Amino acid sequence: MTLMVALGLSESGTEVSASWISGNFFHIARLWPLILLTKFSVVALLNLPFYAGEPLQIALMVAMLIIDGTLMLLPRRNWFRHRMPHIQNWMMLPMVFLSGLTFSLWLGYETKAATDALFLAAVPELSVALLAVCIFGDRRLLGISYFLGALLVSVVEKAGMAQIGLLLSCVIVMLVATLRQATADRDQAIARHQQDLRAQRSDRLLQEHERTGRGWFWETDRQGCLTYISDTLAQSLSVSVGTLIGKPITEIVRPGDKKQGDGERTLGFHLSARTGFADIPVCAAMAKEEERWWSISGQPVFNEYGQFHGFRGAGTDLTETRRNQAEVTRLAQFDSLTGLANRIQMLRSLEQAVADRHGKPGECTLMMLDLDRFKIVNDTLGHPAGDALLRQVSQRLQRVVGEKGLVGRQGGDEFKILLPGRHDQTVLAHLAQAVISAVSQPYTVEGNAVVIGVSIGLSVCPQDGVTADALIRNADLALYAAKGDGRGVHRFYSSDMHADAENRRQLEEDLRRALTDDGLHLVYQPVVSSKTEQITGYEALLRWNHPVRGPISPALFIPIAEDSGLIAQIGEWVMRTACRDAAEWQEGIRVAVNVSPTQFANPGFPSTVMNALAAAQLAPERLELEITESVFLNDDDGTDAMFNRLKAIGVRLALDDFGTGYSSLGYLKKAPFDKIKIDQSFVRGAAIKGNRNSAIIKAIVSLAEALGMDTTAEGAETQDELALIRQLGCSHIQGYIYGRPMPMADVMASQNRAGTAASANGFQSSRPERKTMLRTIAVHHDGHVYTGRVRNISATGALIEGLWNVPVGTLFAIEMAENQFVNATSKWSRDDRMGVEFAGAVDVSTLRNPPRSMAS
Repeated sequence: MTLMVALGLSESGTEVSASWISGNFFHIARLWPLILLTKFSVVALLNLPFYAGEPLQIALMVAMLIIDGTLMLLPRRNWFRHRMPHIQNWMMLPMVFLSGLTFSLWLGYETKAATDALFLAAVPELSVALLAVCIFGDRRLLGISYFLGALLVSVVEKAGMAQIGLLLSCVIVMLVATLRQATADRDQAIARHQQDLRAQRSDRLLQEHERTGRGWFWETDRQGCLTYISDTLAQSLSVSVGTLIGKPITEIVRPGDKKQGDGERTLGFHLSARTGFADIPVCAAMAKEEERWWSISGQPVFNEYGQFHGFRGAGTDLTETRRNQAEVTRLAQFDSLTGLANRIQMLRSLEQAVADRHGKPGECTLMMLDLDRFKIVNDTLGHPAGDALLRQVSQRLQRVVGEKGLVGRQGGDEFKILLPGRHDQTVLAHLAQAVISAVSQPYTVEGNAVVIGVSIGLSVCPQDGVTADALIRNADLALYAAKGDGRGVHRFYSSDMHADAENRRQLEEDLRRALTDDGLHLVYQPVVSSKTEQITGYEALLRWNHPVRGPISPALFIPIAEDSGLIAQIGEWVMRTACRDAAEWQEGIRVAVNVSPTQFANPGFPSTVMNALAAAQLAPERLELEITESVFLNDDDGTDAMFNRLKAIGVRLALDDFGTGYSSLGYLKKAPFDKIKIDQSFVRGAAIKGNRNSAIIKAIVSLAEALGMDTTAEGAETQDELALIRQLGCSHIQGYIYGRPMPMADVMASQNRAGTAASANGFQSSRPERKTMLRTIAVHHDGHVYTGRVRNISATGALIEGLWNVPVGTLFAIEMAENQFVNATSKWSRDDRMGVEFAGAVDVSTLRNPPRSMAS
């Protein structure tokens, strides 16, 4: 098999396919006329007749000519040349064998009388055979075939041993040489084939590498002109490869810039110095659509004599990497939502602004901004709407500030404005007011009209601080003061603002002491069934009676407890105390306890509830946990798991302050609430004519009934509100109409006196909210103008001073503001005071400057 493979006789033909090609046989066909000519020359030299008249001799002559003619013509035919190499070889071997056979037979026919003569018998056949071998070249098997044909005739004709031995020796020598050469040819063929495979594999890998776009290759000549460039690179530049070939490589790239961190040694330096280089960042000079960056590596190419031939190297695309690096840098310095400077960049800029210059602190102004009423928008319209609103706010801030300073977002709805240099306080006040005015203009968010405000606190360097921390702290104090003064205003920092911060810190310390010294106590407000007027439960409310300051409002100390982390301890104390007190009430009366988001998020909260119930021996169904919608801010599997664990205990769940938060129907669908509590902001004033709160209450009640939930209306104070709540179908009522919050002793006394019966006690009707003011007005009556002062005012009436003993029913035209008149009727009068009723509702917020006649 080895011999056949080496000689090209194997069907695979893969190992030596490069040697056995049809072109070689075509070469044989062109030289074969020499064989025929040699045969005739040998016959002529031996003085043998070409034709003796014998039929056999004629047949041999014709056969020889046909066979030799076939060898001359066959390899020239296309159908032969398209055959596999081993097929061609097998077709040629019989023809060569017959060529040697017929010539030897014909020659032997003529020389029978001299068959024992070595020269006459062997030399003619041997000379033609050797010439054939020369024509065959390394195709020794063809030569052996020819010799075998001649040898066969010699044996058949019983030639002499000398003739047979000579021919047989040639066959043996050629056979040995063929075997040795075949082995060498096979090894060389296998080596060439493996080399070809490696080269093909390398080519495929390089092509695949180029095709994927991860890298490309280039080559230059001695002058630095491109002799090869990858197609992928040319395509990225939107040019053809032919356009780039012959151009200096320095024309398609710009050398690296040291300022951009690209290294001191540029591409041009390495090319001129003929030194290798690696990973030099360069920018494409021929990029048309966008800036492109590459990383180029290369090595000089020298021949075996040390002569420089050019450069050869590779490159990779850095464009996306550079773009990502730029994006990372942008994200590190700018807010991803608004595009403003972020907290880090603002702090760095502030530190640079206050840095010492020539021994003096820098001069700058820091504004801290906090949006007013933003949380309502975020809660009601959702976070995407809130994000859209923040983007619009940032655009307005940039328009107002312009080039005067740097605008940044601190986080959430807080912003900063940094104004470098010294600025007059009047200029700063005008800028702050311009910001407030711009931010307070209406917005359109997802088709909804939205109005918010902004409060601003200002601190100035160096008078308010010479460090970034001091300026931030003092601007925060000024912002806190602005919010305390009614929001929508700006305040400059002053030293007395520290007193408020100190007051808060002191309250926190006192609250910690009150928690450990039993300074807190609970009061209970009854919850009454609207149908039976029976008390079904009480809500536990936390109170703090400060030993020095007296009662502290929960609106003041609860936020302090949340910020300081005390809310968890306070909540646990409230839970234990409420359960203990409820255990002493009449059977069936529940106690409601408010749960903070911090408590709800604590995985150990269910254990706290069970411990409190167990310690008080209170049935779980008598405990009602009031939860606000803020627990859904981190709505995840943990929230659902907490609800499931609490319901497994058996306690009731109530959704508190419904209507003021997200009010999402999705929460009601997934959370297992037993009750919805309607916030008091919807109850108070609901009975006033024209108030739309009643429609909201009705919608909430209908929703609760559809979901099988109870409802509690909070904040009922008057008889008309009570009647409306009952009419709208609320199942429970809570408010001053049925009693104010009371200590545990009073609860026990009430139950001992009246059991669970409740009685309504309150004013008959509600009145609009009044606004206290001291405002000079002009009162027109019967052609006279009187001067009066408004003490308090609502949408339907006012208390006026300055007119004595005015008869009830007197009609007036009151000039509340310049060119703004309101018709009114006196309803009562006592000394210099009288109450008036407006003929129509008045929007108090629209009152502008007082009348010009009064302004002086």
